[in-house]
Amino acid sequence: MTELADLTAVALVEAYRARRLSPVEVIDAVIARIDAWEPRLNALWAYDPDAARTSARESEARWMKGEPLGAIDGVPVTIKENIATKGTPVPLGTAATTLVPAAADAPPAARTREAGGVIFAKTTMPDYGMLSSGLSSFHKLARNPWDLSTNPGGSSAGAGAAAAAGYGPLHIGTDIGGSIRLPAGWCGLVGLKPSAGRLPIDPPFIGRAAGPMTRTVADTALYMSVLTRPDRRDTMALPYQEIDWLNLAGSVKGLKIGLWLEAGFGQAVGDETLAAVQSAAALLTDAGATIVPIAPFLTRAMIDGLDRFWRARGYEDVARLPPEQQARILPYIFNWIVTAKDFSGGDVYTGFAQIDAMRNALHGALKDVDFIISPTAPEPSYPAEWASPLNDPQRPFEHIAFTVSANMGGQPAVSINCGYSSGGLPIGLQIIGQSFDDIGVLRLARAFEEMRAPSRPWPWPTLS
Repeated sequence: MTELADLTAVALVEAYRARRLSPVEVIDAVIARIDAWEPRLNALWAYDPDAARTSARESEARWMKGEPLGAIDGVPVTIKENIATKGTPVPLGTAATTLVPAAADAPPAARTREAGGVIFAKTTMPDYGMLSSGLSSFHKLARNPWDLSTNPGGSSAGAGAAAAAGYGPLHIGTDIGGSIRLPAGWCGLVGLKPSAGRLPIDPPFIGRAAGPMTRTVADTALYMSVLTRPDRRDTMALPYQEIDWLNLAGSVKGLKIGLWLEAGFGQAVGDETLAAVQSAAALLTDAGATIVPIAPFLTRAMIDGLDRFWRARGYEDVARLPPEQQARILPYIFNWIVTAKDFSGGDVYTGFAQIDAMRNALHGALKDVDFIISPTAPEPSYPAEWASPLNDPQRPFEHIAFTVSANMGGQPAVSINCGYSSGGLPIGLQIIGQSFDDIGVLRLARAFEEMRAPSRPWPWPTLS
C-alpha cells in the first residue's frame, strides 16, 4: 500500500480516471509514509491527516461521478509555509513571528485547491527564507532523506525533503536566489523557478518566484498547468498565456547550449559535480546539440552589492521588532542582518543596482545560445546542522553563484538530477532558458531525463 505514495501525479490522475485507484487509498499511503519518515525528517508543519482524508473522500466522490474539479483532483500536495493557506499562520520559519491565521489562500494555494489538490501539510523553511538550509528557530531541523546527516537545502527545505521521501508527488516552494533549485539539486528532484511573473504569487517581489518541486518533469509540467492560472493580486504577473504544458516532446538536435562551469565568484565547482555536469553535456552532444563554453560573467561586486541590499531589506523589518522578538531570530540570520544598521543610502542603492547588473550579464550570456547548462550548486549537500555550505554569516552566498542570476534576470531555470557523489548524494544540473521560454526549459529537461542513466532508487525510511 505505501508504494502508492511513490506514484507520479500523472499516473495518479490516469488511475483515478480509470477508477483503478481512489484518492482515499493514496492519501492513506502517503500518511503511512509520513508516519515512517517524519520523526527524523521534520519536513512538515501544520500537518492535518484528518482534513486530508476528508478532502480525499470528496475527491473520490467527484471522480466516481466523472466530475473532477481540475487537473490534479485527488493528488496529494504540500505547500511551503510562507505561501499562505487560509486559517493557518505563516511563521516564515522564525520564532520571532507573531502567529496569526492567514485570511486567505495565496495564489498558488488557491489554484491548487481549485484544481482539487489534496493539501495535507505545509513544509518547513529557515528564518525568513534567507538560508539554503533546513535550520530554523521555529521549526525542528529538517534533514535530507538521502543521508540524514546532511542538509536538504533551502529555503524550500521541507519541500525538498518531503518530495525525496515520497510524501506524495506534488510540492511547491519559493525561490529568490535558488531556494527551489538548490534543495531540488541536493535532493535529486526536478525543481523549476519559472519566468518572473509566470506564476502569480502574493506578495510579489523582485526576483521572487514560486514553483513546483517534483520527481519528474511531467509532474512539474502538470502542476504548472494549474499554478499559472491568473490572479490579480500579483501586480508583477505576466499576462496569462495558454501553454500546452504537457506537450514535452522536443528534439535536442540543432540546439546551441552554453556550458557554464565557472560563475565568476563563489565556491569553486568540486570534482564530482564537474564530472557529472560534463557527462550531461556529453549526452546532449551525442543527441545532436552543440555545446559551447560560457565564460564567467558574474562578479564579486554583483553578489556583494546584492548581499548589502538583502541585509538592508532584512534589517528594515527586524529593526521594528521589540528586543525580545529580535532575540528569537536564528543567530546566524540576525548576525547577518544587523550589520546593515550603519549602511548609508549609497550603500543600499548601489547594492540594489547590482540586480540590473546581474540581469544584463545573464541576458548577454544567453545572446548567442538557446540555453545555458551549469551545476545547480558547486558541491553536493553539507552537514544538516549548518546554516549554509560555509556556515559563515558574513559569507552566506558563495554557493548560489549559479542560481541567483536567473532570479535577478527573470529567466526560467530548472534543476534536474544528473548524477551522484561517491557518497551517494544527488548532484543537480541547472538549465537556464531564454526569457519567458518556460516550456522550452521543461522540454530540454524532459529530453535529458530520458537520455540520462537510470536514477537510483529513492530513499526508504529504513535508512539510519
